[in-house]
Amino acid sequence: MTPLDFDVLFPVITLASWASLLLLADLFVPPGRKGLTALLAAVGLLLTLGISLSQFGRETVGFGGMVTLDGFSTFLVCLFLLAGLLGIALSYNYLQRMDIERGEYYALLLFSVVGMMLMAQASDLIVTFLALELLSFPLYVMAAMAYPKTDSEEAGIKYFLLGAFASGFVVYGIALTFGATGSTSLAEIVAVVAAGAANIPLLLVGAALILVGFSFKVAAVPFHMWTPDVYQGAPTSVTAFMAAGAKTAGFAALLRVFALGLPALALDLTQVLVVLSALSMLVGNFVAIAQTNIKRMLAYSSIAQAGYILMAFVPYANPAVRELSVAAALFYLAAYTLTSFGAWGVVIALEKANGQGLKIDDYAGLGRKQPFLAAAMTVFMLSLIGLPPTLGLVGKIYLFRAVITGGYYPLAVVGVLTSLVSAYYYLRVVVKMYMQDGDPQVTREAWLDFTIGAMAVLTVLLSLFPAPLFDWASRAVLALF
Repeated sequence: MTPLDFDVLFPVITLASWASLLLLADLFVPPGRKGLTALLAAVGLLLTLGISLSQFGRETVGFGGMVTLDGFSTFLVCLFLLAGLLGIALSYNYLQRMDIERGEYYALLLFSVVGMMLMAQASDLIVTFLALELLSFPLYVMAAMAYPKTDSEEAGIKYFLLGAFASGFVVYGIALTFGATGSTSLAEIVAVVAAGAANIPLLLVGAALILVGFSFKVAAVPFHMWTPDVYQGAPTSVTAFMAAGAKTAGFAALLRVFALGLPALALDLTQVLVVLSALSMLVGNFVAIAQTNIKRMLAYSSIAQAGYILMAFVPYANPAVRELSVAAALFYLAAYTLTSFGAWGVVIALEKANGQGLKIDDYAGLGRKQPFLAAAMTVFMLSLIGLPPTLGLVGKIYLFRAVITGGYYPLAVVGVLTSLVSAYYYLRVVVKMYMQDGDPQVTREAWLDFTIGAMAVLTVLLSLFPAPLFDWASRAVLALF
């Protein structure tokens, strides 16, 4: 090991050390003042974000090529750190209101972010698996944090059992990949395949099993079964963090492993990705129509969003579209993160400690009683549909452009038609807020209002000036090839 090795992972090491020290510091924070722990966690994330931004533009590897520092990892690491900050902002008052405030919550959140960061930098399948587990285990605990509520306990155990099942697929897939190529390093796998020394049928089976495990993390059909129950039962602040952060981390691993490590298999896996994408869009959008609980509706919405992001992977086999497809995926992940956190923030504002406020009918009259929240929720719903003037529209334009350029017109048609279907249940929330009478009980909290407002402004503002964000995503892609 050399100083350069540690320099490559300096942001990861910094945040992991901070999270460990935060666990000790929390012992001295008295009950009822855990806001200090939240503040310290946010400081750690901001410090790590500064370090990550200082590494922008650098490309190097560390620990014998097992981890990589490049534009791709820097883009995603910054996105994960932002997700951590937004997760803390949504949790700060929510945990107090729900009487589930515990200092270890924030340390667990930081450890989960560490796993996400490591997943973005992993260039070895063993490191990818370790990062996946480091990301997941804190979330299993956080999902059950609302003990003794049975819904939360059920969410935690379901997430844990199905997560362990998915991890088994990943491990078996890595083992078969090693058997087919003699290595777990992505660079060496590419070299072995290029030299014609790999057992391609065995490698295909291994890649398929790894894809199954990652599909669980991103909640793609038919590996989505856990999503509605876990999203509904977990504390809403945890759900928001899972919906944006964990999903983005899953796609980070998919991009790194399949776009960089297994490009020779892209053509063989194309039809599988087409089916996964189409099924996710169809099932997610059509089942969401029947939901009356806002958390379950957004859960099925997240399944549909996974289908849209998977569209960007489909044309990757075409070298002329590779950079555009991955740039489109990164851009849409950023757009979805902002929109998702904003929408879940509004859900938190209406949720009550007794579980009330989670029905879509509870949003009736919100436009008259709380015009700020109603306007913000409208922006988020329009963005998830892909309507102007929102970032979701720009993101979908890039996704559809990649798919059409690659020649996959039927998949693009499915994407457009399912987007029209999604307008029904997203706009149903808007109709409830503005066109039906009601008396919604809303909790206004400073950090919650700030987060919702900031996400709404960014969702609109970045849609008017999307070039800098897309340019960053494009330069991140260029570092991959």
